Amino acid sequence: MWENISVVLNAYRRTKYLSKQLQAIELQTIKPTEILLWHNAGEDIDPRLCRRVVVASCNHNLGVWARFAYALNAKGDYICLLDDDTIPGIRWFENCLRTMKTHEGLLGTRGVRFLAKGRYTPIEDVGWRFPNEQVERVDIVGHSWFFKREWLSTFWRELPPDKHSLFVGEDMHFSYTLQKFLGLSTYVPPHPKSDLELWGSLPEFGNKFGQEGIAISMQPETITRFNEAWKYYEARGFKLTLNALDRSRKAGFTIGSGVQQNSKLRSILEPHPRIFKYAKAFRKFLTRIKVNI
Repeated sequence: MWENISVVLNAYRRTKYLSKQLQAIELQTIKPTEILLWHNAGEDIDPRLCRRVVVASCNHNLGVWARFAYALNAKGDYICLLDDDTIPGIRWFENCLRTMKTHEGLLGTRGVRFLAKGRYTPIEDVGWRFPNEQVERVDIVGHSWFFKREWLSTFWRELPPDKHSLFVGEDMHFSYTLQKFLGLSTYVPPHPKSDLELWGSLPEFGNKFGQEGIAISMQPETITRFNEAWKYYEARGFKLTLNALDRSRKAGFTIGSGVQQNSKLRSILEPHPRIFKYAKAFRKFLTRIKVNI
């Protein structure tokens, strides 16, 4: 169980949290062999923190895919790659290694199950946002990825499309390639409510950091990019965890391709914050009663 673990971090515009993230990593019950940091342009990093990691700096924002290329420099048997807003509990590595023994596959702290064809939403969330007591199989994972180093060759075995976005899709790509070439599934290790030390992202920080305006998920165009990426992998035969009947039961009624990615509608609503706020609240209400628009 005591295999070597390399950690790969990403720094861009939230470097103020790097100290806290490093502390959480260094306090892990299973210590990492090395910590690699991909500095993706953006803000400066405290030189004192740089001395605790191996830093590779880029003068251009290459998005979320580049860190998986940088990870090729890791030397551990396993790699844990974390988003810059993710602070893990001190037993996260231990949890992942234990899970890997019974459910070999790509592991993460936030899992997603897709519930509709042809669009990214609606989805079912599993993990730190919606805690799971047992290991759960999902379609993709995010915020933290834990995997065997050798699987990186599978990630790059099939390149993304020429016009892919630099800022989304790497999570779908990894689960898709592992499924296609190695027959491996994607899982979320247990996130028991009684023991936050096992969690891959502590909710105290995940809820705060992940909701900042600079987060990719908070950008207006992100849902459109998510949809485009998902359609690409769906069209190439990505097999979902849930069958069509179970997806239909969980999703309820799904109408159209999704108003969130309707740029014309957004251009009308966004200049009017109050109306936009009520429109978002109404959409969320419909989602709660299983009507997805």
